[in-house]
Amino acid sequence: MKHLSILTLTVILSSVTMQSFAQQNDFIKDYLERLENSRNYLILVAENMPEEQYNFKASPESMSFAENLMHIAWAMDWHCQTLLGDRKARNWETDTELKVANKSKEEMLAAIDKTFDETIKFIKSFDTTKFNDRLNYLGLNRTKRQIFLLLADHIAHHRGQMLVYMRLNGIKPPRYVLYQ
Repeated sequence: MKHLSILTLTVILSSVTMQSFAQQNDFIKDYLERLENSRNYLILVAENMPEEQYNFKASPESMSFAENLMHIAWAMDWHCQTLLGDRKARNWETDTELKVANKSKEEMLAAIDKTFDETIKFIKSFDTTKFNDRLNYLGLNRTKRQIFLLLADHIAHHRGQMLVYMRLNGIKPPRYVLYQ
């Protein structure tokens, strides 16, 4: 009877563990689909804004269209490589790879596309057993799973600003694509 109880308990725990692992892998799969859709839409938005309008700001204290685009790249790198991956953060003041600097529209599009590639590669290899690990996120105690969600929100937030900038310049943004 004792062996049957131990066997039953082992089967139940294994089942729960496998189900949890499958759910975490489903989250990554769903997240990657959303991130790819987000990439495609963001690049379409950036392609449709004329290069001469990339320096447009809605107000003096706002980021320009180009700065919003490159800020998305920098934040993807920071959220994944630094917060989730433990790499030392880039120095925003000195790093030029993910800043506007003197980049052309084409160079910025290449930089954002490359950053999406690196982010997707990182996420594909992310150890989902670390989802519940906690870290300091700008003074808030967050799980690594929450960092994934914060990153998606951040991309949408700045892309939304870019869409408004297009409207303020009389440019009709590309039609919104669901699930991003």
